[in-house]
Amino acid sequence: MESLEFDQTTVRSLMPADLDAVIRLDARITGRRREEYFRIKLDQNLAETGIKVSLAAEHEGCFCGFLLARVYYGEFGLLEPAAVLDTLGVDPDFQRRGTGEALIRALRMHLAGLGVGRLQTEVSWDDPGLLGFFHSQGFRPAQRFCLDLEVKPLP
Repeated sequence: MESLEFDQTTVRSLMPADLDAVIRLDARITGRRREEYFRIKLDQNLAETGIKVSLAAEHEGCFCGFLLARVYYGEFGLLEPAAVLDTLGVDPDFQRRGTGEALIRALRMHLAGLGVGRLQTEVSWDDPGLLGFFHSQGFRPAQRFCLDLEVKPLP
């Protein structure tokens, strides 16, 4: 993907050289460093076969946001292609300035070009800011429940 311009934000493909910037930005947002998580995620997203859609946002050359997404051609018994937005991070100094929207718009454009008609993600119910952002981008609750099971040794 070549770079796209949205107002004053440039969106481009995420590159292996962005790993440190992603880790720093995520630590600034979450308050913890998840180096191994992002090392594995970026390796998977940038090196494995299959279609990945991982993007970086820059403002005047400053790395200010990223997202990690993948395309699946069939999941949970469905045969239609769907993309999963795994991680989205926007520098707090660039939130509410169109950076997240630019990343989502670029992702949607790319997915539409690939013929992918559905984008899914998960958000903590206790994060009203992120829920509000995704709502403003057109996300709605899915018609399915996400279920978890804590795996423990059986008695």
